[in-house]
Formats: sequence, C-alpha cells, structure tokens
Amino acid sequence: MKKNLCFCMVLLMLCAGLGCAEGAGAATMSLEPLAALPGAGWQYTVQFPDWKGYVDDTLAMNSMFSFRFYHGQGTLFLEVAPGVTGFTMYVNGVKYDTTGVGEGLWSADISAAAVDGVNTLQITNLRPRGIGQAVTAYIPYPVVLPGDAAEEGIHPEALRLISDIIDSDIAHGFTSAQLAVVKNGRLVVQQAWGRVNSYNPDGSPDADAAPVTEETMYDLASVTKMFATGYAIQKLVSEGLLDVDTPIVELLGDAFADDTIDITYAGVDNPPDLQTQKAWKRSLTLRDLMCHEAGFPAAPNYNDPDFDFVNQQRGVPGSNGNIICAVGREETLKALFKTPLMYPPHSKTLYSDADYMLAGFIVEKVTGQRLDAYLKENIYTPLDLKHITYLPLDNGFAPDDCAATELNGNTRDNHVSFPGVRTETLRGQVHDERAWYCMEGVSGHAGLFASATDLAKLASAMLTGGYGDCRLFSRNVMDGFTAPKAYSFGQWGLGWWRQGDEQRPWYYGTQASSGTFGHQGWTGTLAMVDPSRELVVVYLTNKINSPVLIDDNLNKFVGGCFTAATLGFVPQILSIGMDEGGDISAQLLDLLADMAEESLGKIPEGAGADHPYVQNAVSKFGLLKKWAEAAGNGEYVQLAEEALDNF
Repeated sequence: MKKNLCFCMVLLMLCAGLGCAEGAGAATMSLEPLAALPGAGWQYTVQFPDWKGYVDDTLAMNSMFSFRFYHGQGTLFLEVAPGVTGFTMYVNGVKYDTTGVGEGLWSADISAAAVDGVNTLQITNLRPRGIGQAVTAYIPYPVVLPGDAAEEGIHPEALRLISDIIDSDIAHGFTSAQLAVVKNGRLVVQQAWGRVNSYNPDGSPDADAAPVTEETMYDLASVTKMFATGYAIQKLVSEGLLDVDTPIVELLGDAFADDTIDITYAGVDNPPDLQTQKAWKRSLTLRDLMCHEAGFPAAPNYNDPDFDFVNQQRGVPGSNGNIICAVGREETLKALFKTPLMYPPHSKTLYSDADYMLAGFIVEKVTGQRLDAYLKENIYTPLDLKHITYLPLDNGFAPDDCAATELNGNTRDNHVSFPGVRTETLRGQVHDERAWYCMEGVSGHAGLFASATDLAKLASAMLTGGYGDCRLFSRNVMDGFTAPKAYSFGQWGLGWWRQGDEQRPWYYGTQASSGTFGHQGWTGTLAMVDPSRELVVVYLTNKINSPVLIDDNLNKFVGGCFTAATLGFVPQILSIGMDEGGDISAQLLDLLADMAEESLGKIPEGAGADHPYVQNAVSKFGLLKKWAEAAGNGEYVQLAEEALDNF
C-alpha cells in the first residue's frame, strides 16, 4: 500500500511540474475551421498517433512533438481524418478546446501559448482508439516581428552607449554604420548613423551626402560567402540536390584538374610536380572549399596583368608578370581551373576567396541559374526581403541607396593602377576587385549588398531553418554546417566563423556561446547568430569610405582606426545589457574608461593631433567625460580632462 501511495505522489508531482493539471491551461483556446491549407514549406508535418512510426519503449513520446517558435506569434494547422470523434490538444501545457472538432481542416492560434525556443505540441486521447494518422499537424516557421529591446531583456543603457560611441566616432572622422538586432523573434534594434558618403576623393569631408537610413544597403564583402553561397549550398543539400563530399571534378568537369598549369609558388616547401598537383585537385570536394583547406591561394588577382602570381602580391607596374590573367566570369572559371594548389589538401587552413568563387560556380552548375538569380528566386524573394541584392544599380536602386566604399575606386588613393581600374568613388558597385573585374559583380565570395534589417531577418532563418511559409534548411544540415570542422578547429564550421573556445571574441564578444557563428566582411561588416540566446546581431559599416592611411599598408584606411570599425564592441556591450540586471550604468562607465585608456596604446609614436588614432582617443575620452559628468563621477571627469589636455 505504501509503495502505491508513493507512486501516486510521484505521478501527481510530475503532472504538476509538466502543467498536466487543468488549471495550467484552462480551456480558453479554441480551434477554428479552415477551408484550405495555405501553400507552405512546413517546419514539420507530424501525424498522430505514433508520429515516429512505431511504438517507443517509453510509451511517452508518441503523442508529443517539439518545434522551435517564439512568444506572441504563430498558427498551427490540423487535418483531422474521417472517423475521428475527439482528441485532446496542448501547446506547452496550455489546453485547447477541441469540443466539436472532427473531420476536416482546422487552425489553432498558438500566440498566447508559444514560448521562445523549444515548444511542445501534444495530441492525445484520440478517439476512437486504433485510427492511424488520425490528426496531422502542419507547423510553419516563425517570422521576425517588430519588438521592444527592453521587453526582450536588453537594457537601454547598453544601446545608448553603442550609439554614443558611433556618433562620437563619426564626429571625429569615422564613416557610417547600421545596426539591426533580432532577439526572440523580434526586431528590437534598427538604427543608422552617418552619411552614405563621408569624404570627397581628395579626403575632405562630404557634408552634402544623404544620411544613411534603415534601408540603405551596404557592400557586405565576405559576409556574401555565407548569406549567398553558403545559404544556396545549405538549401541544395537540404533538398538532396547536392552533396558537399562530391569531388569537384564530378561537378565542374575533368578540366578542373586537367587544365592545371605548373607554377612554383615562392615560400612553398617542395612544390610537387604537375601530375601530383592534378591528383590533388581531382581529390578535392566542395567540403574542402567551404572549410578553406583545399590549398588554393588566398586572393589571386587574375584581372591585374602585373600581379605577381608566384609571390601572390601586387607586382611591379608594367611588368605584365601575371601568369594567369582573366577578366570576366567565363575566363575566370578557366583561370581557376589552371591555378595549382599552394599546399597539400587538408594540410592547413588558408582563408581563400578562390574557394568561394569556385563554390559559387558549383551552385550555378547544379541549379542551371546564375548565382544571383537563384538566390533571388529561391531565398530572398520568398522571404520578402527587398533590400538585399547583387548589382544594386542594375536592380532598381540608385547610388545613394548604397553606402559608398573606396573614395578613388580601387586605386588606394591613386597608389594602385591596372587596366580598367575604377577611379570614381564606388557607390552601388562591389568594392572587391575579384568580384568586380573577374566575376562581373556576381561572385560566391563577395558582391552581395544588403541593409542590416534584411540581413538580420535572413540570418534569423539559421535559428529555425526557415521563415514563415518558406522552408530553407533541414535541422541536420544546419547542425552539420555550423558544427566545428574538427576538434582542433572549433573556430571553423563549413564556411561559418564560430566562437568555439573563445576564438573569435573580437567579433562576437566574450559572452557569446561557443556555438555562436557568423561571418565578417573586409569593408567593415559583421553578422552573428547566437542560438543559445535566440540572438542575431548585424552591424554594417563602410569603414573604407575614407582616405588611405599611408603608413606601411595600402589596405589600411582612416575609418578603420576607430572603435566603431572594430565590429566586436557592439555584441560585447550588447551582451552586458542582456546578461546583467538592474542598473548597469556604473559597469558601462567603467568599461568606457577602460576603452578610453586602451585607445592610447593604438597611437603610433610621433602622431599629430589629426592622426585618426589620436582622434579615436579624443572621441573616447570626450565620451567618457560626457558619461562621467552625467553620472556625477568626478574621478573619471578628471581623468578625461587630463587626457584631452594632452592631445
């Protein structure tokens, strides 16, 4: 008797904890009849009873199924088979009134029951017993809805500090920025700073340029790799149309290996003979390209006849020393076929644009469409994204719809020249030389333009696998592509840049989970997804829309000297606003003081007052003084004033 009593008590406790009691979800939610199912790519289609197709040993899972959703939104659709006289339905323990629900189609509004992350549907007590496939549930994907940052747990003080840093940096020489944050399926931050063009070609400020808006599109640079090519490949793999372990020669033809020419790269130990090179290339798969371990050089400038291919660097003007020259997409594909590898496949990881140029061509071969056309038709338009495209000026946008990049084309302020080089300020044309000259603006490695908001909505699909009625990826594919490519390379997935063991905190911040993934772009762009926090952060800048800082590197621009260009400061401060409760003003003030003092270490010896690193420090100490005065912190006011007096 005592054993039976204990067993009953355990059952009662379990039911209470799981919300089994009637009071946990009083029958206030009802189902509505439906004329027809909406046409959709469902997150899941599940049939009850025994949705898995067999009776499991626990006898517990057959009536319950879990899916990802977010609070305050969602409708489920049910198809009830003939002969069913009744059933009971719960969503997250909330009971629905199924009185009178019989054969036909029904909809259930789950917005009041839905929670952020994992949600559970229970279809149970089916009557009469023994009817197979009695109730079929169709589960759509969530969408991104407007939201409020504070309501989703982001402290407004953190957002104010981010905005103040960007504003202050712009006042001292930085260019422009755009930020979008999605938390728990809500667009909680959508903000823009600066002008679409910051400087005239001579380096003087452009005060007449139009302001950046929330719809302004930025040149995403290498962020293209994941949200164009990577997305296309993930979708094709999810649909069974592509296997990342297929040899490239089977996808692009034997010429990929057979056309390889013999080049002895400088600094490469024991370069192999040509037959070994060809054998290496025959062994390569799409996975090797996506993992950046195929062996291709990082950035072959096929378009520049003076490019030193042996040393993989800019060559002497007029030398015509480029062994493999190509302009245009068709010639560039042939050039990639000719290009020998710099190291044995899988022996090291070398981030390479060539990898994703080839990956883009593979997408085109499989789909029969140019990369931009495939993405527009199959991903961007179905998701109703209106501010994301290749070749903006060919797709209905004007130059002022895009944040400008380099001031004097690709000349690095007239220090670089090659045939056909652009010399005008770049507006609505991809900056990347290989994307523009070699790939006609449409490449797998660069060329995509987007607003932060549209990119954030697109990135949110990596949390659920789809968006609304559009199915993109299977859960297994998303998990496989974002998993570490190896135990010793936790910072890499299949193309995705992962946080891993604190291996990318300068992009994602120190509070990001190890499973955080995303990508960065050379023009000053960042997109990150942290599944553990249902968080998407997209921060876009055009830091190279500024004069070249002529020290020892033609790839360093004035805009890159400011905190606002560092990208990772945004998720770092944003995380403080999510992870700390109560008043965080003192914590942020202390952090700002540290940032100001650290900025001094970036100033090169002998730099004058106009040097951008000096101006960055002035920006930080000026902001510190402003915040310290508002907080009544005399110590920090004095620190800031003493520093400012020394500039």
